[in-house]
Amino acid sequence: MKFALDANASRFTVQAFATGMLSTFGHNPKIAIRDYDGEMQFTPDTYENAVVRVTVRTSAMEVLDEMSGDDRKKLEQTMYDVLEVQRFPSAVYETKQITVQKQTEDLLLVRATGTLSFHGVTQAQSVDARVTRLGTMLRISGDFSLRQSDYAIKPVSFAGGALRLKDELKFTFELVARMPGDAGASA
Repeated sequence: MKFALDANASRFTVQAFATGMLSTFGHNPKIAIRDYDGEMQFTPDTYENAVVRVTVRTSAMEVLDEMSGDDRKKLEQTMYDVLEVQRFPSAVYETKQITVQKQTEDLLLVRATGTLSFHGVTQAQSVDARVTRLGTMLRISGDFSLRQSDYAIKPVSFAGGALRLKDELKFTFELVARMPGDAGASA
């Protein structure tokens, strides 16, 4: 069975966390990842040769926090500069193995083990997810964390370092994947 991600029906966000002397005045920016695609393929009931591949375009992220338009633009531009989006336009996650930890008729708890290629660095990355099968559609949800320093990304700092972002980022996803020809699929 083959499924493709429906980005219009999905949500994928990253949460950064402030630290430093002025962190109580700062905020923990939440960023929406807006441009990504992916596919998953598996044999029902076995999942032994399951494959998942997700590609994110790094230049299509948007700050979700309440702030002035100018502050939002500055923060987004800083993020694009730090991520070097011109040099590294995409991040790619590919599974090497998927292990089903618990299974009922329409619900799977899985651990995907694979690699994340991001900012010119490839690292092992495991992701735990809950997968619900609804006919020709899958709902996949979960979260994972990564350290920016593992991908040669220097955490952002402001006000001479009195306010900076922690190294760890938390990603949360609620993805919808559809089989080709699914009537609910987006154009």
